Amino acid sequence: MLICSTLQLLYVLHICFFLCWSPSRLMFYDADFMKMPFSDNTFDAIFALEATCHAPDVHDCYKEIYRVLKPGQCFAAYEWCITESFDPLNQEHQRIKGEVELGNGLPDIRSVGECLEALQLAGFEVVREKDVAVGSPLPWYFPLDKNQFSLSSFRVTAVGRFITRNMVKTLEFLHLAPEGSQRVQAFLEKAADALVEGGRQHAYKKSLSTKILSL
Repeated sequence: MLICSTLQLLYVLHICFFLCWSPSRLMFYDADFMKMPFSDNTFDAIFALEATCHAPDVHDCYKEIYRVLKPGQCFAAYEWCITESFDPLNQEHQRIKGEVELGNGLPDIRSVGECLEALQLAGFEVVREKDVAVGSPLPWYFPLDKNQFSLSSFRVTAVGRFITRNMVKTLEFLHLAPEGSQRVQAFLEKAADALVEGGRQHAYKKSLSTKILSL
């Protein structure tokens, strides 16, 4: 089973295409991962893709995953966390963290330690965890940096943002986009800038790769 947000479904379909899988072989459920509509011990493996970071209570979320996972099988997650470099007394760090949370619809972003502790309290044994951003040939926030030009991520460059901003403004003026679309566009841009700032200060990382064994 793969747990992901609605926005991540496009990524899932891309993986299916890359692996030459037919989407018709998949079953999609629009459900609350805090209370999943599945019986105990249903799945052979579970993977969460940037999803459980949105849980209001990560311990309860992991407990629910533990419930539907067969005993002895693995749960792997790709998580958003703050690093040890984050200083809760640093106002600049707090500002960056707040803008990331607002723009990405996140509750209080948790530390790596908090996530690992919640997993263990839920009944899992953590057999592997790694910050996959460390040692990466390119910074994880590179595609979000508006000062970098890339055809694959043109929409987040300064020029791409300018075009998008004016397009959204026009669509909202013509009532083809909902009222408030410009405001949403603005805080999404602010969130992207905050992610870049946080990544440069090593106070925030977008990736904690974990492999957990269900006991």
